[in-house]
Amino acid sequence: MDVVLDYADYYILTPYVYPKTWRENDPWRQIVSLLLVANIGGYLLYFIVASLNYFLIFDRRLLKHSQVLENQVQQEIMCTVKSIPFMSIPTVAMFFLEVRGYSKLYDNVGDTKLGYAGVLISMFLFIAFTDMCIYWIHRFLHHKFVYKHLHKLHHKWKIPTPFASHAFHPLDGFLQSLPYHIYPFLFPLHKITYLGLFVFVNMWTVSIHDGDYRVPDLLKDVVNGSAHHMDHHIFYNYNYGQFFTLWDRIGGSFRNPSSFEGCGPMDQILAKEKELAKGVNGSAGATTNHNGKKLN
Repeated sequence: MDVVLDYADYYILTPYVYPKTWRENDPWRQIVSLLLVANIGGYLLYFIVASLNYFLIFDRRLLKHSQVLENQVQQEIMCTVKSIPFMSIPTVAMFFLEVRGYSKLYDNVGDTKLGYAGVLISMFLFIAFTDMCIYWIHRFLHHKFVYKHLHKLHHKWKIPTPFASHAFHPLDGFLQSLPYHIYPFLFPLHKITYLGLFVFVNMWTVSIHDGDYRVPDLLKDVVNGSAHHMDHHIFYNYNYGQFFTLWDRIGGSFRNPSSFEGCGPMDQILAKEKELAKGVNGSAGATTNHNGKKLN
């Protein structure tokens, strides 16, 4: 995060926002700056990615489902807008430790033993590590003593839209993001790679709420996509995973998506539309005389 902070200081904060006497490495300045960066960046990332997904990918026919709430999209957005500032507080605490040099983030790839191969390996390790941790954190959030206080809010959206991706209780949202922050304190990771992965996981979080169930057949049993996560919202205690189905299979919580079996939310909508159309056509096909008696 110090890369982002350096750019913000150089182009915006130092010349236009802060007095020259307030040093860039002052801890309090860094905290204030990180809060600004986290909140502004968080809102921009959320609205840009979720909006693009909603208008370009999300099948808005899902909004016809009986379990979609009135004004649900507005509710999802308002929940997120209210939560981000509070989620940013513990997040900034982690960013601050990174900026102060307590993590294992590094600048120069050439200074490492494995070079770019190490960067590539670290990307896979990051995904594997966070997928494992988020699975168990997510299951913990479904514990009966925890669920009603934290995670229940997110399950308000039975048929989520991309805007539900970050619509969490603030503590719930931070806990599920915690593995992303912990990883660079445990394992070496290139700073730019970390930023890229951080953007990627936010985009992935939006994607598993987008109702686009298309997955290559080869990956259907491996990748935890939108179809899997939709069933998590509907059936509550299945498919806790973030990226893959591995930990759901190990933990006994895997459910083959109903959408893959032809009985998902979209299938229900299409079946209802077909039934209504059949009823309308049936009525239209029956002609009557002036006394209302059927002629055919």
